[in-house]
Amino acid sequence: MWRREFIALIGGGTMLPIAARTQQPAMTVIGYFSGRSADAEAPIREPLLRALEQRGFAVGSNVAIEYRFADGRPERLPVLAAELVHRGVVMLIATDGGSALAATGATTTIPIVFTIGFDPVQIGLAASFNRPGGNATGVSLLTTELGPKRLALVRELLPKPGTIAFVVNKNSTSTQFQVQEMQAAAQAVAQPLLVVSVGTVEEVDEAFATMAKRNVAAILYAANLFFQVISKRLVALAAHYGVPALYEWREFVTAGGLMSYSTDCNEVGREAGIYAGRILKGEKPADLPIVQSSRFELVINLKTAKALGLDVPQMLLARADGLIE
Repeated sequence: MWRREFIALIGGGTMLPIAARTQQPAMTVIGYFSGRSADAEAPIREPLLRALEQRGFAVGSNVAIEYRFADGRPERLPVLAAELVHRGVVMLIATDGGSALAATGATTTIPIVFTIGFDPVQIGLAASFNRPGGNATGVSLLTTELGPKRLALVRELLPKPGTIAFVVNKNSTSTQFQVQEMQAAAQAVAQPLLVVSVGTVEEVDEAFATMAKRNVAAILYAANLFFQVISKRLVALAAHYGVPALYEWREFVTAGGLMSYSTDCNEVGREAGIYAGRILKGEKPADLPIVQSSRFELVINLKTAKALGLDVPQMLLARADGLIE
């Protein structure tokens, strides 16, 4: 008798946690998607998740995230947005212009938090900065407009004048604007500029061979997701050919690139995470003003500069927000 009661007690004990788990409510699910790769997305994703957790929403505890990445192929974004809407997510986080447009095209009811390098009013994502008015709000940051500043920085770094190559993604809708901005800036200071258009990894390899033959003094990159996705390859090619290059994000420099100048991605991700938390607590995107990011960072890799035989001017070092030695 004792043995049967003991076995029944053990059996009941092992079943209780399983039964309890099945009675717990479903976890809140957020959809997160981007035109970048998962690795390239980290500079924005990580501070976003930290900010979200600080507001009481911890991944794996009371919230889950469904991720989708287009890996530099923007044509995939509408499909990814539709997948997440079908999944029944309570919010969409879209971290570039293409994904933000895909998100608003997929739903007019699910709240959307975006980070974009375009004017959200001009491209139809919001009625105004102060009162977006729809189901989307977020952070607007400068990206394409920073090209002339990068040109000035690389000219300050070069010990002698020469042709500077400006590498652009020929498949991007913002390329024409960026080229016009850069050409105007170059003409203003009589800087020889070589515009190099690429659209695939193979064309990037060919472009480096061409730039080497033209003996370019330095390389600048247009602001583009494609270059962020293949950042390590770009850094390796610059090292192979021994040419100074200035990139968009800090991550290029931590991977061995020479220098970067960009909007502070940590601030962008943090602001987006704050808004995501506020919306999960009941606030409406229509009432949350679009944040305009205003912090920028200059990062220099001194080890790479030494390998290239460059002496970084003291005035440039003094203005750097990060030095990698």
